[in-house]
Amino acid sequence: MTQTKKQLHLNLFLMSTGHHEASWRHPDSTPERAVDVHYYVKLAQTAERGKLDSIFLADSYGLPPTIQYKVLQGLEPFTLLSALAMATKHIGLIGTASTTYNEPFHIARKFASLDLISGGRAGWNIVTSTGNTTAFNFRDEQLPEHSMRYRRAEEFLQVVKSLWDSWEDGALIIDKQSGVYANPERIKRIDHKGEHYAVRGPLNLPRMPQGYPLLVQAGASDTGKEFAAMAAEAVFTAQNTLQGGRDFYSDLKSRMAKYGRSADSLCILPGFCAIIGDTEAEAKEKEQELHELVQIDYGLYRLSNLFGIDLSAYPLDGPLPYADLPQTEQINSQKGRHQMFIEMAQQEKLSIRQLMMRTASSRGHFSMAGTPIQIADAMERWAVAGAADGFNLMPPSLPSGLDDFVDKVIPELQNRGLFRSDYTGSTLREHYGRSAAARSGVHA
Repeated sequence: MTQTKKQLHLNLFLMSTGHHEASWRHPDSTPERAVDVHYYVKLAQTAERGKLDSIFLADSYGLPPTIQYKVLQGLEPFTLLSALAMATKHIGLIGTASTTYNEPFHIARKFASLDLISGGRAGWNIVTSTGNTTAFNFRDEQLPEHSMRYRRAEEFLQVVKSLWDSWEDGALIIDKQSGVYANPERIKRIDHKGEHYAVRGPLNLPRMPQGYPLLVQAGASDTGKEFAAMAAEAVFTAQNTLQGGRDFYSDLKSRMAKYGRSADSLCILPGFCAIIGDTEAEAKEKEQELHELVQIDYGLYRLSNLFGIDLSAYPLDGPLPYADLPQTEQINSQKGRHQMFIEMAQQEKLSIRQLMMRTASSRGHFSMAGTPIQIADAMERWAVAGAADGFNLMPPSLPSGLDDFVDKVIPELQNRGLFRSDYTGSTLREHYGRSAAARSGVHA
């Protein structure tokens, strides 16, 4: 394959027993450790041994009824990432926090704390939340409308950045002899008053090592892509074909100029679920072994929830009821995923059952079973073709899927000059080729 000097960025998407929905049933998994901090410490240390840029924790503020069929509970990200910061030295720590069900001051303070605790390794995956399961845990109201959530998110981010900037450099004096600890002239109120928030400030913590945490986003709707073009420094995206990845990549990067940003100030990381075997046959066998553990009732619920229609009323081995499906513009969350699944089913002529299995490993992200060389080939192909700046790694099962990737694929990528052999920086921003963040209103 044609070599490229482009260095891949690799993030580990940590999810309890792994990303295959049946991974918890695999004989090698330990679902009873889903809330055991020592389990996650070992995974983080393995990822750091592989020199990965970062680890990422998704988060949900609700508990779906499908807890009957899948490990869905998770430790709160700030708490867990703070613990992982103490057990690692280099790897970045990206946590998810919603702009819909939090207050700007809380989030500004929590990420500043995580960045200080970790020595500059914090990242924020900015989400607006999905689903009424979450909404009803905060107030007796349904999830706000999609575009409204993003308007609030823009103002939320503006307030948070202003709070992070409320301490100027040199604000801390710490002069024991004079008795002066800080210079109040360098600690400013923000006095923000907007459509959704009124926040006086200042933050009650000094400016963090990175200035701001690395800002990450994962929305695939048109509104989500505009928000990413304006604010994000890394994007996690679900693209299941090379052409789909190229289209998303060029679309998002082309939107950035209007916000005064260069295309290379944003890293696009498609999700990638790699099922690895020493031979292709072994990899396919591992994939089939997991597929055979899938709970049909869970798969039906997952697809029904996404499409906004009860699919249990339709033949499992028949096609999706396209005529009965709500249009994407009528969906209030996961618009990008909704459209992707419809297109996937149509293009590949999948039955409901086949779509269920097709997305069981990675929920619509790029997935393949192969040897380490085949996996590295695919990653290089996406990078060379302009479909990815790196990947959001989604091991099908943990810890085995991560061990396989670190021990077998990482060396292959290093041999090709596609991935670092050691860390060269100390902060998450440095891992992603970013300098310390400029102050509000200036993009890093």
